[in-house]
Amino acid sequence: MSKTLKQKLVAYALVLPAFLVVMLTVAYPIVSAVIQSFQDEKTGAFTLDNYAYFFTEPAQRMNILYTLFVVIATVVIALVVAYLLALYLRFVHSGIAKSIGTLYLLPRFVPAMCAVYAMITIIRDSGLINRIGLHFGMDLKLGLMYHANGMIIMNLWFNIPFAAMMITAGLGAIPDSIIEAARDVGAGKFKVFTSMILPLSLKDVIIAGTFVFMTNVGSFTTPYLMGGNSPKMLGIALFDQFNKYLAYNRSAALSVIMFLLCSVSAGVYIYTNLKEKDWEQ
Repeated sequence: MSKTLKQKLVAYALVLPAFLVVMLTVAYPIVSAVIQSFQDEKTGAFTLDNYAYFFTEPAQRMNILYTLFVVIATVVIALVVAYLLALYLRFVHSGIAKSIGTLYLLPRFVPAMCAVYAMITIIRDSGLINRIGLHFGMDLKLGLMYHANGMIIMNLWFNIPFAAMMITAGLGAIPDSIIEAARDVGAGKFKVFTSMILPLSLKDVIIAGTFVFMTNVGSFTTPYLMGGNSPKMLGIALFDQFNKYLAYNRSAALSVIMFLLCSVSAGVYIYTNLKEKDWEQ
């Protein structure tokens, strides 16, 4: 046996335990769920009824559309606010900017349950904002509880710091020298932004958007505590199918649907990374 072959066998032997763990804990459950999603609950025969149910039943179809609305709104608003915050942190050198740069990641370290309950005590109709308003003779009822707007606000609380962190890292990789060179030849701030800063940071914005999208498609804590009874986010709909109705085959089908929704975002992420050289050019 050659020395090269021995080295390859040793390498494969070292990787094998991790590979088996991944196959047993990730690959096998995915394959099992896909197979189960095409089986009839009573007979086990092949069927598409489990998928048809979620696209033909009005309530279930509304759940999908509702989830997409909340997630897309979260992605768009989070990216816009995070990009503006990242620009401020990157190009403004002041004490306030440094303080914000130190504090803006704190929401990432707050447990989700605690953060949601804290938000509820503030925005509910009898919460902090309402009590402050009563002192000034105003009965302020925001109507954000059990509403899409409330969940979007809560999602932004979690996702803006995350997106800003990724975009700030991308902006930090832009050399000051090329910006100064553009200014030296007469380019204004808007021209520098549109022709240099935005193109060089767009890849990081897209990647941040893909992560925010995938994180919120299957979110559970915020919709469970702040969402209404109808329509529901897909994470809650999946919980109901599995735990309340014991419809395991439909649960598997909904899991696959959620996976396919996330795979679109994952595809954008992979494509963006494969085109890294094109972005650099």
